[in-house]
Amino acid sequence: MGESEFALMQQRVALALANVGLPLKYGSIAHEHDLYALLADAAAQQYDQNALTEYAPLAEKFAARDDHALYQGVVQRAWGVLDFLRGDYAHAETRLQDALARFTALDTRWQMGRAFFELGNVAAAQGNRDGARDYFTRALVEFEALRAQPDVARTRARMNGLPTDMKTDKRISLSNDNGCNPTSRAFGNNGTDSPS
Repeated sequence: MGESEFALMQQRVALALANVGLPLKYGSIAHEHDLYALLADAAAQQYDQNALTEYAPLAEKFAARDDHALYQGVVQRAWGVLDFLRGDYAHAETRLQDALARFTALDTRWQMGRAFFELGNVAAAQGNRDGARDYFTRALVEFEALRAQPDVARTRARMNGLPTDMKTDKRISLSNDNGCNPTSRAFGNNGTDSPS
């Protein structure tokens, strides 16, 4: 999803939020937990720290209120991505492992793959090439089983982009386009070069 697509989605969801509670056909109304979970999840996919800061708390509030197990996992992954972007790798890993446990309990393979993918990013940011490769390989297993080709391509691109010497180069590309046109964004500082 490109940045303009995310902006368009935000506009449409804002309209839907304005209409929450209007009488519609049974089953056709979007609930707050649906809308905020979508916004938080899209922000996580975009690695958008500002949007995550705005939507993750709301998604968490409504997912907890409605005891929505899947969205609670989505929210944990969103928080994990936000912690990752802030450079709090230990907390990010804890949140992402929580999300993975929730997705595993629900047997949602695509969600599991996405959690593994983000855990791979955390491991890479910490200079753990073997751990990153292991998580990315686990993500590939889930994505390939579902034939989720865009995710397969993105995961392979991330694996192939891992630096050989993780101790001297902890940066990897965070890309929103399957790794084909990467933007260089160092982990933990939202677009600036990583500290030495």
